[in-house]
Amino acid sequence: MRVLFVAALAEESEALEKAGATVLHVGVGKVQAATMLAHHLVSHAPEIDLVVNVGTAGGLGRQILGEVHEVASVHQHDFDHRGLSRFVGRPLPGGPIQLPGPSDAVARLATGDRLVLDDAERDRLARDADLVDMEGYAVAATCRQFGMPVWLAKAVSDNADGDAAMTFHQMLELCSVRLASWARQRGLLDPSR
Repeated sequence: MRVLFVAALAEESEALEKAGATVLHVGVGKVQAATMLAHHLVSHAPEIDLVVNVGTAGGLGRQILGEVHEVASVHQHDFDHRGLSRFVGRPLPGGPIQLPGPSDAVARLATGDRLVLDDAERDRLARDADLVDMEGYAVAATCRQFGMPVWLAKAVSDNADGDAAMTFHQMLELCSVRLASWARQRGLLDPSR
């Protein structure tokens, strides 16, 4: 299977690259991720069987730091899809996305273009999500537009609180290693490497 791993930052995918994975770095945020991935897929989609978005995420329920979660659904926490659809009078694109695989994925991911660093926002997001990141929705939506299968796997780097910046930097290497280990277990990497 020809897998394209997509990560925002090179630091998140360092262990995957050392294991011989093909990785596209798209930058931070939804616009950056969507445009970079779309540009790549325009020319390379026939060479790809599966896109796997890997990276770090804030845990909204005090998950174990470094633990990898497979995402079953993703929504934009900073886009009022329901309100805008009601306002216009019809469903608009941009609503929640249910992901087709892996089949045992259960995590709910909230994606937005701002860092979540305070308890009140974390608690608000935790009502509808387990994790928060800045690119997952954009990757899933872009793949959907191209008819490309996509998985999302996120390693918990912080608790989306006031300590997130410090914790993120401390956990980055471990998260990269754990994501590569997850990819091996899922059969997404060449086992000889």
